[in-house]
Amino acid sequence: MTVDDTSSESGSTEPVASSPYPNPHHEVDHTAEPNNDPLAIRLEQLILGAERRYTPFQAARTAGVSMELASRFWRAMGFADIGQAKALTEADVLALRRLAGLVEAGLLSEPMAVQVARSTGQTTARLAEWQIDSFLEGLTEPPEPGMTRTEVTYPLVELLLPELEEFLRYVWRRQLAAATGRVVQAADDEEMVDRRLAVGFADLVGFTRLTRRLEEEELGELVESFETTCADLVAAHGGRLIKTLGDEVLYAADDAGTAAEIALRLIETLSNDETMPALRVGIAFGTVTTRMGDVFGTTVNLASRLTSIAPKDTVLVDGALAEELSRTGDAPVSEAEAAAEAERAEKTGDEPPSYRFALQPMWQRPVRGLGVVEPWLLTRRTT
Repeated sequence: MTVDDTSSESGSTEPVASSPYPNPHHEVDHTAEPNNDPLAIRLEQLILGAERRYTPFQAARTAGVSMELASRFWRAMGFADIGQAKALTEADVLALRRLAGLVEAGLLSEPMAVQVARSTGQTTARLAEWQIDSFLEGLTEPPEPGMTRTEVTYPLVELLLPELEEFLRYVWRRQLAAATGRVVQAADDEEMVDRRLAVGFADLVGFTRLTRRLEEEELGELVESFETTCADLVAAHGGRLIKTLGDEVLYAADDAGTAAEIALRLIETLSNDETMPALRVGIAFGTVTTRMGDVFGTTVNLASRLTSIAPKDTVLVDGALAEELSRTGDAPVSEAEAAAEAERAEKTGDEPPSYRFALQPMWQRPVRGLGVVEPWLLTRRTT
């Protein structure tokens, strides 16, 4: 919510340059006040917990924050420009005070506070859109002819709002505890930002062709089923879902064995679902830069390239992940070495080593931007 004209009711001004950036995809448009729809006004007041009282300039002044900083915070949270419409509440003022207070106390730098606003805005915007599209939409069909959707929505939101709010707080605290634990266990400060992780991409084969054959509703159901299945499997086996891209998911794991197990579980599960296209997975292991819940770097790019060249229903991994699996005892260095170990164990009466995975070197090939890559085919070890 940035503004071009910051004239207050008293006539004072504080010029602020309009935003040079386009509004982000998760923006919230407060420009259209629902004056012609009393129920819509009541809904907004119910959800926000307060009435509209302030223009952006008045809210910034009341919070004791410069209009420039307030504009940066609002824009980072994804709110659209509203000029000098009176659309803000006491909650908006309090949010400004809190963010600015963290900066003033030295707990956050100003750029970090803006990142906090942006990451929170992007995440909660997607959550809110999903809840309205997939949750409330199905529950607010008018039960009786003549009833409007809004008339059904108000009592429903009134009942759900406190419960959903508490559940969101619980999940956020759980996730924060897990993320904090990973940071505390990092070996040094550099590892907190640039960490060694296993990164995997799982991609539906032939999805573009599929979109031409399926109706929109069928396609939406397929994507939702794919994302849900992947999210559940990744979480159940100790990985972290980084993001979903319709026909593709990106996940990460702290160790190579976990990433490999997830990949094979995904292949095994989806190959048994007749409604799903074939799947292919690529995994790479190495240094990864993390920012705002996402991952970047050569390792991520390599995992993506491996996915694009993997045959259907297979998992390809890079040499670093293959080496890590061998180092941790999850896979033999080679099948010849595994056979020799089994033979020695038989002679001495010992138990032969037990491996979870098998690795087979594949053809070397040049990969754009990454040079020559030698993928390894990852499978389960049956003996």
